[in-house]
Amino acid sequence: MQLVQVQGETRLYSRTGDDISRAFPDVTQPMERDAVLDGELLVVREGEVASFNELQQRLNRKTVTKAMLADFPAHIRLYDLLVDGEEDLRGLTYEQRRARLVDFAGAVQPERMDLSNPVTFKDWDELEAKRAAVADHAVIEGLMLKRRSSPYLIGRPKGHWYKWKREAQLVDAVLMYAQRGHGKRSSLYSDYTFGAVTNDPDTGDLTLVPIGKAYSGFTDEELKRIDKFVRDNTIDRFGPVRSVKAGLVFEVAFDSIHASKRHKSGVAMRFPRIHRLRWDKPWQEADTLESVLKLVR
Repeated sequence: MQLVQVQGETRLYSRTGDDISRAFPDVTQPMERDAVLDGELLVVREGEVASFNELQQRLNRKTVTKAMLADFPAHIRLYDLLVDGEEDLRGLTYEQRRARLVDFAGAVQPERMDLSNPVTFKDWDELEAKRAAVADHAVIEGLMLKRRSSPYLIGRPKGHWYKWKREAQLVDAVLMYAQRGHGKRSSLYSDYTFGAVTNDPDTGDLTLVPIGKAYSGFTDEELKRIDKFVRDNTIDRFGPVRSVKAGLVFEVAFDSIHASKRHKSGVAMRFPRIHRLRWDKPWQEADTLESVLKLVR
């Protein structure tokens, strides 16, 4: 996100440019001097960063209650300083901007904000080991590498910064529902809800419970084949959504998984995508809900 203060008025913007200030009054209190700050929006309790799933409780809300502010306290971890007062710093090197950010934070001491800690290393082997060390961490996704000489650029320029994420986790899940896509995919069923295997509490028979949704990770040829499977195996329709007979197994990759009271399965995945189509695997042999729950950290 970017926190922008001009003439004492403070606004918070998402990376898509949406003004989300009203949903986060706890981190948009005026600072001592105007600035534009780059950072990450978090939920932090007693110094501990909560999961992204908890931050989602605060997102996309026009108003926020006192209970919500207390239960999911917002916090900003500062990464960069783009404007200090009336001075545009984006053309300076990252090292220069970082030094200015440290000075700014020390002088202003903005509430509910702290500085990111640089990750030091002597060689690539040590850095690789540090990346591997976060493999079982519920919050940290990996490392962000930034050239010391890099300016702050708009868009997604290559060569200056690199997100070195940890390896994705994998589960085998079963296609349950499909919906038409958008744009060039509007005639194809390209948005998928997939589930884990469990036992029906009433009959004891194997059934499925949804654990996530994905709409990427497959080729155009694979999409056509999935679309045909959906049309040939539709068992019910709900507006634009088709319920599909169990039969197609997806190997699903995801960055992390968290407990969630909002979903029937009790879990929520972060950044799920189709990793591989398992036409060879019987749906009854896909991962069980019990095995998926064991992945929650």
